[in-house]
Amino acid sequence: MGVLWALYFDYFQRSLAAFLIILGLSTVYLNTAAQTIGVCYGRNGDNLPPEAAAINLATAKGITAMRVYDPVPPVLDALRGADIQLVLGIPNADLPALSDPATANDWVNTVVLSNYPDVKFKYISVGNEVLPTTAPDAANFLLPVMQNVYNALAAAGLQDVIKVSTATLQSVLNNTYPPSASVFADDVKTFLVPILQFLAARNLPLLANVYTYFAYVSDPVSIPLPFALVDPAQPPNAAGYTNLFDASLDAFYYALAGAEFPGIDVVVSETGWPSAGGEAAETENAVAYYRNIIAHVKGNAGTPFKPGKPIEAYLFAMFDEDLKTGAETEKHWGLFYPDQTPKYPINFYD
Repeated sequence: MGVLWALYFDYFQRSLAAFLIILGLSTVYLNTAAQTIGVCYGRNGDNLPPEAAAINLATAKGITAMRVYDPVPPVLDALRGADIQLVLGIPNADLPALSDPATANDWVNTVVLSNYPDVKFKYISVGNEVLPTTAPDAANFLLPVMQNVYNALAAAGLQDVIKVSTATLQSVLNNTYPPSASVFADDVKTFLVPILQFLAARNLPLLANVYTYFAYVSDPVSIPLPFALVDPAQPPNAAGYTNLFDASLDAFYYALAGAEFPGIDVVVSETGWPSAGGEAAETENAVAYYRNIIAHVKGNAGTPFKPGKPIEAYLFAMFDEDLKTGAETEKHWGLFYPDQTPKYPINFYD
């Protein structure tokens, strides 16, 4: 019996060791697979290529995730069969109509279910940067539309496959340095907390547009340019951060934790650097930012507050858009020129 027990114990130990190794490898694989670099495809220009050509370009360049801002049929048609995960936006102007559950259900059936699974929907972003101060006509409808779209997806059993969220902006935060002091601004808490409760209860992420460029130009004396450009050679600052992107992302995570929503993931739904039209908006800076952020995300190091946590980030934007209004920089965020030639030598594969 002693010999048999010894043999059994030895077999158990070896089996357990093998299982733990496999489990560890599986964990590493899942973490590696989860990091994502996507591109935002806006269409606010009068000289842009046809939608099919734009999607073919993205595929050829190794872009496997994309954010679009409205459900334009030619874009969805072009995405059918493409190996591109999609963040589909619902424009702010559409929120009042979709606050009616029947209308939202029809929208999900017509736009999403009729194209799924040929189109790889990942998120539905209900509105973009909707706050009572920035989009007063849409703000009251934001949460009802999120609920309606979620319920319509749930009726089809897809609520955990195609996740509903909304894209917010950095101005919802206060006291962002050090990031550990970050909190949601008092004037938006009443608006945001019910939305965060909705997300947390359903294991849905928060989308956030994160721009180190705007932070830098607002305070170029205090913020070193290499820190804003995610230069990997930057040493840690007093707060332990080597770049402003991580600090900005962690500011959201700290604010969420402080508001008692520590389980909500943050997806960076826009980030980028313009190549012209304003202070520090230069090709040299833009190419440095895009190269650095791609390498940083794919390095899978996470952030100081979330070490090892894969980052999902969408680069703004696919093309320069000459019909954009506002500051001149708004027209110069493209990774590609409208003739589809690359503005920068960037590799999305590695």
